[in-house]
Amino acid sequence: MLASLSIRDVVLIERLDLHFGPGLSVLTGETGAGKSILLDSLGLALGQRAEAGMVRAGQSQAGVVAVFNPPASHPAHALLTEQGIENEDQIVVRRIVTADGRSRAFVNDEPVGVALLRRLGALLVEVQGQHDQVGLADPATHAGLLDAFGGLDSRRNAVAEAYRAWRGAEKALREAQEAIAAAQRDEEWLRHAVQELSDLAPVEGEEDQLAAERQGLQGSEKRAEAIASALSELQPRDRRGGGAPAAGLRNAARALERLTPPSEEVTAALTALAAAQDALAEAENVLERLASDAQPDPRRLEHVEERLFALRAAARKYAVAVVDLPGTLSGLKERLANLDAGTGRVAALDAAAREARAAYVAAADALTAARRDHAEKLEKAVARELAPLKLERARLHIEIAPREENAWGPDGRDRVTFLVTTNPGQKPGQLAKIASGGELSRLMLALKVVLARGSPVPTLVFDEVDSGIGGATAAAVGERLARVAERLQVLVVTHSPQVAARGSRHFQVAKGIRGDRAETRVTPLEPAARREEIARMLAGERVTEAARAAADELLAGAA
Repeated sequence: MLASLSIRDVVLIERLDLHFGPGLSVLTGETGAGKSILLDSLGLALGQRAEAGMVRAGQSQAGVVAVFNPPASHPAHALLTEQGIENEDQIVVRRIVTADGRSRAFVNDEPVGVALLRRLGALLVEVQGQHDQVGLADPATHAGLLDAFGGLDSRRNAVAEAYRAWRGAEKALREAQEAIAAAQRDEEWLRHAVQELSDLAPVEGEEDQLAAERQGLQGSEKRAEAIASALSELQPRDRRGGGAPAAGLRNAARALERLTPPSEEVTAALTALAAAQDALAEAENVLERLASDAQPDPRRLEHVEERLFALRAAARKYAVAVVDLPGTLSGLKERLANLDAGTGRVAALDAAAREARAAYVAAADALTAARRDHAEKLEKAVARELAPLKLERARLHIEIAPREENAWGPDGRDRVTFLVTTNPGQKPGQLAKIASGGELSRLMLALKVVLARGSPVPTLVFDEVDSGIGGATAAAVGERLARVAERLQVLVVTHSPQVAARGSRHFQVAKGIRGDRAETRVTPLEPAARREEIARMLAGERVTEAARAAADELLAGAA
C-alpha cells in the first residue's frame, strides 16, 4: 500500500508530508483548494508526464517521494529484481522535475527511466477518475480479472505450463530443421572434413607428447655430434696415423727411450707418457661406447615432426586449437549423423510438437469453458451493485472471443473484454467509450466491489466518483468504497458528505495565503474537526447546528 507521500514545491504546495494507512482515506475541500495537485503529484511519482508548470513559481525544481509497502509476494518486487534494483521491504519512488520541464526518476535511490516507473506504478496504484481511468479500463487486464474472480488460478497455471511445453517443443523442432538444412547445404564439405580428420585421427594430448619427444630427439642429435667431434680429435687424421694425440705420445716415448742410460728425469717423463697413453686409450674407448649409444634415429625425428606439422596444419584449417581437434571431429561426425538420421528425428520432434499443441488446446479449452461459466456469474454480481449506484439500466457484458493462433499465449486462446450498456437496446461498447464520466467512475466502483478479492493492485484512487449524485446514491457509493477498502487501500477525493463519513482517515485540503503567495495545505482531521468539515459539506459556508447534527448522524451510521 501507499505508506506516505512527500511533496516539495509542486504548484501551490511548498512542503507537504502525508502518511496513509490501510482502509479508506478521504480527501475533501472546497473547489479550487488543490485536491487535483495531490493527485497530479502522486501521478508524477507513478510515471505520468512531467511539465515545467508543475514547479512552484520562483523555484528551480519540484520533487515528489512516494513510499510503498507491498507484500513480499507482490509482483513489484519481482520487477525490481529483474531490473537489477536492490529490493527492500519498502519501495521508495522519487521524481524530480526542473523548471525547464526535465525530470529524473529514482527507485530505491537507483536512477530509472520513466517507462520503468510507469510499469512499477501500474503494479502499485490504480487510478479511477472521471477522465483518466486505468486498470479496469484496459482490456489487457480483463482476462486476469475474470480468472481471479472465478478462482481459476490452477486452470490458468495449467494453460501456462502447457503453453511453455508447446513452445519448447516447437523450438526444438525448428532448431532440428535448421540444423539439417545447414548440414545439407554443407554436406559435401562435411563428408570431406570427417574423412580428412578421421584419416588424421588426432588423439587428445598428442601435441604435447610429440613436442616433448621432438625436443628430446633434437637434444640427442646435438649430444651425438659433440661426442663424435671429441672422438675425432683423438683419432688419426691421415692413413699413416699421423695427427692423432696417441701417435704423438708414442713418438715422444720412442725419442726418450733412445737416451741411454736414462736419467731419473727421463724415466719420470717416460712413466708420465705411458700413463698418458693409457688414459687416452681409456678416453677413446669411453667415447666410442657413447657414440654408439647416442646415435639418433633420424627417421623417428622426421616422423615426429611430420605428425606435429600435420596436426597444426589441420588446426589452422579448421580454426581450432590442436587440443580441440578430437572434439571437432566428434562434432562433425555428429552433424553428419544428424544429417543421415535427420528425417527420422524431425518426424519425432514434429509429432512431439503436435502432441504438445493438442495438450495446450485442451487446457485452454477447459479454461475457456470455466471463463464462460464465471463470466455469467460476474455479470450478475455486478448487476446487483448497479441499481443502488443509480445505474439500474446499465449492464456489464463480458465478451469471450477466440484469438488468432499467432495471438495465443500463456493466458489462453481467448480475448476477454468487459463491455457495457447504459440504456436498454444499446449496443455494448468499451467501458471508456460508452459511459459518461460520472457513470464510468461508478461502473468502475461496482466492478471493484465485486473484483476486490482478486485485485493485484493494492492501492486504488477514486477521483470524484460521486460527481453529480447525492442522497441515497452517494450513500451507496460510500458504502461500496468502504467495502472495497476492507481488502484494499482506497483513497478518494470527494465532495459528498455521505462518502466522507465512511473514511477511516480524513484529510482536509485548503488554500490559504502566506505572505503574498497562495498555498495549499492538507490537514489530517481529528474527530471534532472532521465533524465540522462534514457539516460544512452539508451546509455550505455557514455551518449550522442542524448541519452538525446531520454530520453526527452520518458518522454514526458509518461507524
